Amino acid sequence: MIRNVLSIAGSDPSGGAGIQADLKAFSARGVYGMAVLTALTAQNTQGVSGVHLVPPQFVADQINAVFADVRVDAVKIGMIANAGIADAVAGALTDHRDIPIVIDPVMIAKGGAALLAPEAVDVLTRRLLPLATLLTPNLPEAAALLHQPVATNRAEMAAQAERLLALGPAAVLVKGGHLDSDESPDVLATAAGLHWFEARRVPTKNTHGTGCTLSSALAAELAKGASAREAVAIAKDYLAGAVAAAGHLTVGSGHGPVQHFYALWKDGE
Repeated sequence: MIRNVLSIAGSDPSGGAGIQADLKAFSARGVYGMAVLTALTAQNTQGVSGVHLVPPQFVADQINAVFADVRVDAVKIGMIANAGIADAVAGALTDHRDIPIVIDPVMIAKGGAALLAPEAVDVLTRRLLPLATLLTPNLPEAAALLHQPVATNRAEMAAQAERLLALGPAAVLVKGGHLDSDESPDVLATAAGLHWFEARRVPTKNTHGTGCTLSSALAAELAKGASAREAVAIAKDYLAGAVAAAGHLTVGSGHGPVQHFYALWKDGE
């Protein structure tokens, strides 16, 4: 049976991040993708120049319309932008705790633009984190959620992962891509303890949408029945391939997108 996975996130018209990246990752991982828009952005590979938010009630209406008609096997939550939208998403998903929910706490775009209002962090923490099967912050996002300095080593990463776990998610994956190191380790915190996933850093500037892609791949694998640890291993391997193949694309002059379909497309075809 082909699984159905819903993304709740913002749009990236250049196609590298947000809903567009989510749908590509869903397709590449063999699940049927659906999308609820929370925001429209004016952005490209060089940065975000504008954001137009969807009214919170209409975000909830989109979610309710999908659940009223379609079997949803997992949900991925990306950009929620403000407290009103965070509250609406939490309210619409409260009755659907029986399915996996992956939260990628999108706060800052690759180019530095803020994508989450400061007052929304409290609503995200109180209402959405307890719904999460898996929370996937990078180092700046983990620090912002905890109101702490950004982790600079493995010990600090592990400590922040455990503190985030205490806020209610079933599992937390703190991503180490921002470490000043040739390595890019991630740490998964669950009730069973910590597990590290090792990876070498790929030398490329084409990393636009990596967080969106990873969280969507995680949602796809959880929808197919994988455990959190199994899903992380599969999704990280998929993302590593997508980043390594990013140079085959010629999209923009800034932080280019990853190649979601590297396993399906022949180079140049």
